[in-house]
Amino acid sequence: MRRRMPLALAACLLATGCSGFLFSRTRPVANRITQPRRPDARLAVLWVGHATVLVQMDDKFILTDPLLESTVGQLTRRLQEPGIDPADLPPLDAVVVSHMHFDHLSLGSLDAIERKVHRLVVPQGGLVYVPNYAFDARELPTWQSLEEGGLRITAVPVKHVGFRYGLDAAWMKTSFTGYVFEYHGLTVYFSGDTAYDTERFRQTAARFPGIDLALMAIAPIHPRTLMEATHVDPSEALQAFVDLGARTMVPIHYDTLVNGFDAPGEAAAALRKAMKERALGEDRVRILPIGGQAIIVPR
Repeated sequence: MRRRMPLALAACLLATGCSGFLFSRTRPVANRITQPRRPDARLAVLWVGHATVLVQMDDKFILTDPLLESTVGQLTRRLQEPGIDPADLPPLDAVVVSHMHFDHLSLGSLDAIERKVHRLVVPQGGLVYVPNYAFDARELPTWQSLEEGGLRITAVPVKHVGFRYGLDAAWMKTSFTGYVFEYHGLTVYFSGDTAYDTERFRQTAARFPGIDLALMAIAPIHPRTLMEATHVDPSEALQAFVDLGARTMVPIHYDTLVNGFDAPGEAAAALRKAMKERALGEDRVRILPIGGQAIIVPR
């Protein structure tokens, strides 16, 4: 069993922007899905929690930023357990990691699913923190793509940071990204963590017109003067969704950990308020509970 690198509390706060309590109680997920494959869907998503989403595109499965452990960096306990048991995950054609923070690159989670993973994709410079696994692992610089079996994965620009410990910030300058997945005429955007940046979202929209689904982080919100440089708030996430020209959005990256100073439920409430102001209904923005699954494009 691989041992994860030790992490000081200050490094967790700096690298992930999170604060948390190791001994806080973790809520269970009611009626956990054990058979996630949907034969009635061409495009379906299951929100596992935080930035972890199981994406089904016809017969292909992609898992984003797998966080399947009970804690982050052995310090911050989850508020709610993962939305699926790792044993119930299907074989994964690809796993993508958006950046190196402990709540996105979770080595213990990769340990748990190693035998299910065909390929891991990380940002440019990210492999320095990935041990040798049984699966193939590749770095993908911005605007470059990998394609296998018709599934095409492209790294797209976002505005964030990619260091892991804080002390490596001076040289981890490229190890953060968003991704676009394409398969059988379906297109999915995954933001990872990002601040609002009109140009980067519109550049992605120009290269990928007709995005079917945008998986958009919406938190942490507070303290805004600190978070706005690296994280969209719910209103900015909706604007990014509009900039991308996507048909449907599923919000992620909230109510899974104690992130910043956000109150439980605050991000979702702010999102609903912003949706009302923009006249965007739940046919366009699908708000899922952790463990919830939605069909985006039926078969």
